[in-house]
Amino acid sequence: MPEGPLVRKFHHLVSPFVGQQVVKTGGSSKKLQPASLQSLWLQDTQVHGKKLFLRFDLDEEMGPPGSSPTPEPPQKEVQKEGAADPKQVGEPSGQKTLDGSSRSAELVPQGEDDSEYLERDAPAGDAGRLVLHFGGGGFLAFYNCQLSWSSSPVVTPTCDILSEKFHRGQALEALGQAQPVCYTLLDQRYFSGLGNIIKNEALYRAGIHPLSLGSVLSASRREVLVDHVVEFSTAWLQGKFQGRPQHTQVYQKEQCPAGHQVMKEAFGPEDGLQRLTWWCPQCQPQLSEEPEQCQFS
Repeated sequence: MPEGPLVRKFHHLVSPFVGQQVVKTGGSSKKLQPASLQSLWLQDTQVHGKKLFLRFDLDEEMGPPGSSPTPEPPQKEVQKEGAADPKQVGEPSGQKTLDGSSRSAELVPQGEDDSEYLERDAPAGDAGRLVLHFGGGGFLAFYNCQLSWSSSPVVTPTCDILSEKFHRGQALEALGQAQPVCYTLLDQRYFSGLGNIIKNEALYRAGIHPLSLGSVLSASRREVLVDHVVEFSTAWLQGKFQGRPQHTQVYQKEQCPAGHQVMKEAFGPEDGLQRLTWWCPQCQPQLSEEPEQCQFS
């Protein structure tokens, strides 16, 4: 599954097609039949964490002013790129589809860290292809995606790591739980859009062992960790818009920048996904009051 910066880049590419009609479809998607989108109008597109939503309608009429804000490139300031506000995204009047209600297509593009799921935990989804040609002459091609129809998304920008409304207090409180911080960071209820790459990089930059219990970390160390989450995510998004390659310091590396050997192991809750984790034992020492790694592997 992709991470927030990558999905926001997709959102930026899709947004110019808002207000255009689908004049031709193609592809092999099974969950979301391409023909079902024929002649529909793309009314809105939103990104929430790791998901991209497209809203279609049979009518050309657009929603209320401000329902489809033009995306702006990421700013230099931390957290400048924001998610849509739920008060600004209303249901356009008169929307109708074949079933009489507005419909949103939920697209979850597969991302740069998909191979890091253990095989038994790999997320299932529609791996087909969807091609949409628009009246304006351009087209969008979605492939290696999970595609499905969905209800209107619930916007929660306070948990989105790339939103200017991101709630640091809520994130810091979540990090204080008595569980490994590498579990909490991947919890989309508090860190929407954060994935395995950001997790590994933020922990390394903060000098925190992935299995450190949040409850034994000082408030200042949790603050530093959140800072690195936001800073790395924002820099990654800016790099996407500027065409710069992504540089990681520990993710999928054999050595850290200091020249130490990097360790790799799958960590995760017993009833959840086991994700490969890279860390440097010297730069990210495990505190004596924290449990041994074997208890969580």
